[in-house]
Amino acid sequence: MTTKIDGAPPAAVRAAELAATGPAQLRSGEDRSQPVAAVPPADSMKLTGQAVGLQVLQQELAASPAGIDAARVGEIRAALADGSYRVDPQQVANRMLALESELGT
Repeated sequence: MTTKIDGAPPAAVRAAELAATGPAQLRSGEDRSQPVAAVPPADSMKLTGQAVGLQVLQQELAASPAGIDAARVGEIRAALADGSYRVDPQQVANRMLALESELGT
C-alpha cells in the first residue's frame, strides 16, 4: 500500500482547523470593514486548601484585635528597650513541647 504526501492537509483536517479558530474568522465575501474584537484571555486562579485556611485566619485575626494585651506588649517593649527582659529557657522549652503535642507531631 502506498500513500502520496503532497504537502497539503486532508480537507477534513483543514475544516477542523478553520472551525477551531472561532468566530473571529471571516468567510469569503463577508464585510471586513469593521475591526474584529479580541477574545479576552480566560485567566483563572484556584487557591489551595492551605491558602484558603490562611485567608480565614488572617480575617479572624483582623476582626478580633481584643485578643492582644496592649499593656503586656508595652511592658515587653519597655523591658527590651532598657535591657531588663530575660528569657526563661525552661519555660520556652515547655511551651514548645506543649505546642508540639497540640499539633500532634
